[in-house]
Amino acid sequence: MKRIIILILVFTFLFPASVCATEENSVFDTIEAEDFWFEEAAAFTGDFKVKSAYLTDYLTGTVLYAKNEEERLPIASVTKIMTSLLVFEALEAGKISYEEMVTVSDHAASMGGSQVYLEPGEQMSVKDLMKAMMISSANDATMALAEHVAGSVETFVSMMNNRAAALGMENTAFKNPHGLDEEGHYSCAKDVACMTRELLTHKDVSQFTTVWMDTIRDGAFGLSNTNKLIRYYSGATGMKTGFTNAAGFCLSGTAMRDGLHLIAVVLGGESSNERFGTVKKMLDYGFANYSVFTPEHLKVEDIFVPGGTDNYLSADYTPPSMLTEKGVAGEITQRISVFEDISAPVAQGDKVGRVDIYRDGNLIATADLLATESIQRIGFGELFLRILKTAVGFI
Repeated sequence: MKRIIILILVFTFLFPASVCATEENSVFDTIEAEDFWFEEAAAFTGDFKVKSAYLTDYLTGTVLYAKNEEERLPIASVTKIMTSLLVFEALEAGKISYEEMVTVSDHAASMGGSQVYLEPGEQMSVKDLMKAMMISSANDATMALAEHVAGSVETFVSMMNNRAAALGMENTAFKNPHGLDEEGHYSCAKDVACMTRELLTHKDVSQFTTVWMDTIRDGAFGLSNTNKLIRYYSGATGMKTGFTNAAGFCLSGTAMRDGLHLIAVVLGGESSNERFGTVKKMLDYGFANYSVFTPEHLKVEDIFVPGGTDNYLSADYTPPSMLTEKGVAGEITQRISVFEDISAPVAQGDKVGRVDIYRDGNLIATADLLATESIQRIGFGELFLRILKTAVGFI
């Protein structure tokens, strides 16, 4: 079987096929890099030959550009963002582990399109299946993971839709974990950005989405990333490509520079170059015009707490980072407000006030003021002694 796989790979490399009904996955030679990867950022017109586009930042979710962002469209293998999210959540919940082996079912092995040619009964680790899914967009590996996490594809799809609803993805319905064309399977650029943002909260995601080339089967089978951003765009962090005849060329592209993490989504591109070129222009626009700003940290005075074992409580806050336009100056001021009804007991971590942050007098952000220690309610005996000491002149 390994000899057959090697022959297939050699043939594919020497005689590249035209784009098929799913995402292409051939080795991308450096000398074939399109000119747009190396062009300076041009004027941002938004005149893109795509059906839908959306640009937002990871930190705040602020929308920086949108075009038909809520239009329901097929999204092809971009679907695998939600599949990946559920796999990561299963990992972090301890339901599965990277090392455990998955036995491939007949159904998973039968998947067409992009694949790593899994055979029925073959065993592969969760981690290697995730590599195949997230780097090379393998449909067979995706199905094997879905069955392993949920027990059946049907249950997994239900989990996908429930998770989408919980995230507020109002224009999304999943029918399968891989994204091959199916009636009633759709999403929109805004929702794709939403699930991309949620996936980015899982720190381990970068060990898959930032990899250009890797291997599985103990090095016998090579993987190359379908996302050319990883090779050619500075700061690229992911996320997922997709193509079918119905969906056109799709991409959720993410990149981070100087603390600014952007998410750019394109659905329904006319060509692979168009989707990558559009995402690059959106990312270039975001990085050229916005930055992350964190205001200075103010010292918080101790708070008087009546009825406590201690009279004063220490509290603090974390200044929030925020998205700001470059070149837009303004005076930043902060105002600390303590709740009026604070009384013992107070637990460490309790919210005891807020910090309002203003630019030129306009509220732009808030932060919670939290207790950094606990104070218990004073008992009757201790209260009596405190009153007695005060009465006889002892403070």
